[in-house]
Amino acid sequence: MTEILNGKILAEQLQEQMRREVEDLREINIHPGLAVILVGEDAASQVYVRNKERAAQKIGIHSLVLRLPATISQAELLTEIERLNADKNFHGILVQLPLPKHINEEVILDAIDPKKDVDGFHPMNLGNLFVGKKTMVPCTPAGIMEMLKSANIELAGKNAVIIGRSNIVGKPMAHLLLAENATVTITHSKTKNLAEVASQADILVVTIGRAAFVTKDFIKEGAVVVDVGINRREDGKLIGDVDYQAVAPLCSYITPVPGGVGPMTITMLMKQTIEAAKRMEQ
Repeated sequence: MTEILNGKILAEQLQEQMRREVEDLREINIHPGLAVILVGEDAASQVYVRNKERAAQKIGIHSLVLRLPATISQAELLTEIERLNADKNFHGILVQLPLPKHINEEVILDAIDPKKDVDGFHPMNLGNLFVGKKTMVPCTPAGIMEMLKSANIELAGKNAVIIGRSNIVGKPMAHLLLAENATVTITHSKTKNLAEVASQADILVVTIGRAAFVTKDFIKEGAVVVDVGINRREDGKLIGDVDYQAVAPLCSYITPVPGGVGPMTITMLMKQTIEAAKRMEQ
């Protein structure tokens, strides 16, 4: 029987633990702070930022959302980041992507102090992940690892296949699974016989950005399937990159969309803000 990896329930449990931890930290005069920079009026970005703000408030993390106009220059945005880098009230800095076309995302992300890079996107943190050092990790892969751990899913020696090679999910996911002794294959849109490769997976992580792309032909009986995709259908319903109805009966575990990976991404952001505060203040 297929079990659901419910990220919403796990996120609530972890956030309650964090709320108690933040209360304890306040007793020793450590007040975790998170600054989020939102540039422009992108509707999806505004929703994501609002959700992050709510989670921070619920846990007791001091949060600031800096809403800047889409017309801001790259130099002006870099000045704001430098100011936050120097501000001891904030232990985490996050720039909500995407940015307006005239701003170079790479330059902006590189400007964030790696110690405050709670999104885990700075090259120094990605490099530390690559060589196996403890570091800030991109939040979606970190959340997936927490979900697998919570269900006591064995990773050592298992075949893990990732569909998608982004710097935000696919590549860091591979390194986190490798660190747990899984045998990892990264696939992508140019992979030949993709369904055949995926069907060898004990653990399949799908992050390709195409609605219902993964069908039952991709699935090995009893596989663990993690769907990172969020796609909106014409009727407004959110669906993942996996054809859930067709695939779920074949799986041992599967994440739903919505309510799977998404809530865990925000939860890991909060966790890394708290960890950054402890490192900087102790």
